[in-house]
Amino acid sequence: MAPDPATSAAMFDIKFIRDNPDAFDAGLARRNVAPQARALIALDAEARKLTESLNELQARRNAASKEIGAAKAKGDDALFNSLRAEVDAIKAQMPAAEAEQKTKLDAIREMLSGLPNLPAEDVPDGDDEAANVEDHRWGEPRKINSAKEHFDLGEALGQMDFETAAKMSGSRFVLLKGGLARLERAIANFMLDLHTGEFGYTECQPPLLVRDEALFGTGQLPKFAEDQFVTTAGVTLIPTAEVPLTNIVSGAILAGEELPLRFTAWTPCFRSEAGAAGRDTRGMIRLHQFSKVELVSITTPDQADAEHERMTQCAETVLQRLELPYRTMVLATGDMGFSARKTYDIEVWLPGQGQYREISSCSNCGDFQARRMNTRFRPKGDKQTQFVHTLNGSGLAVGRTLVAVLENYQQADGSIAVPDVLKPYMGGVETIEKLR
Repeated sequence: MAPDPATSAAMFDIKFIRDNPDAFDAGLARRNVAPQARALIALDAEARKLTESLNELQARRNAASKEIGAAKAKGDDALFNSLRAEVDAIKAQMPAAEAEQKTKLDAIREMLSGLPNLPAEDVPDGDDEAANVEDHRWGEPRKINSAKEHFDLGEALGQMDFETAAKMSGSRFVLLKGGLARLERAIANFMLDLHTGEFGYTECQPPLLVRDEALFGTGQLPKFAEDQFVTTAGVTLIPTAEVPLTNIVSGAILAGEELPLRFTAWTPCFRSEAGAAGRDTRGMIRLHQFSKVELVSITTPDQADAEHERMTQCAETVLQRLELPYRTMVLATGDMGFSARKTYDIEVWLPGQGQYREISSCSNCGDFQARRMNTRFRPKGDKQTQFVHTLNGSGLAVGRTLVAVLENYQQADGSIAVPDVLKPYMGGVETIEKLR
């Protein structure tokens, strides 16, 4: 039987688009995307018509093949030859129809693969970050006289070296040494211990190189190809551990009772920052290589909203334990990531900059990534499968957390006090001072 167009281009539910074209276009409009439903429905109708025709041809071919045997058994040469000619004619027709059907399905797939997820109803509308809405905040910003930015502090300590990194690798890289290198490792280990020990995430060490299929599954491809670092072997350095962690379940049919699955990993991340020219050119806020502790959840549709709140609270707990003030924002439709249906951004207070800066994004992607990966679950006692819902968040960006610790724990003499929760990971070191 020929493939069903509805399952051959599953980034969105094509049946939903057929039944709710205005609602689909309204969702796209909230993300500043032009209407697509009518064009998709027209292509789908053509593909479905071709499917119907192919199914009819296949059915007639099968029936004629059986009749050939009967005609031969009866010795009816005229009928035998007629049926053989009919089967040959059907065989000749099918490749052209299959090729045309593939063209239509590929066109649908290409259109759908470039469309962002539809926003949840409670996401605020707006073109950019100016429309983001504060949900809540925690802690009072520290009052520090003549507060310095992290790069001034790190360079004065002799432990943050952008010049040497640039000689080796170019701009937007950093070399950490001594106490700051150890502090970054301490931050990451603290995060991993918290997320695995208290919050039930399973620690992973995933591959740092992935195929295009994995990047497509989580939504980085095809739209954001220019943001990736691709090797000469044709595999790509991960922009975030979200990619390999989410793809752990790619193509799987999971048992409903084993959900939610929760994964975490501390990995380097690599991004070209193609659209960031002129932004945060100094310091560690926007690097080509940085480390991050990632959180990923695979869950059922009815659990997804609660899991989103839980994941955000897990990330916030890191900042609370570090005693770093922050605020949590609900991103507007124009500021959300491609795969997200709703996102909370956690922004930490940086005294040196005198402003809050993003340190984590926690996103509920609904079934958007699951459809791209073809990942489903079967509820207990049910024969039918459903698409899982996926969520991801930073728990937290390790380099930016280091930045926040430096700026919030800076001392008048330029040294950095180590937060209490990190002292066990620092071998008892309480203050990071200039290298001698």
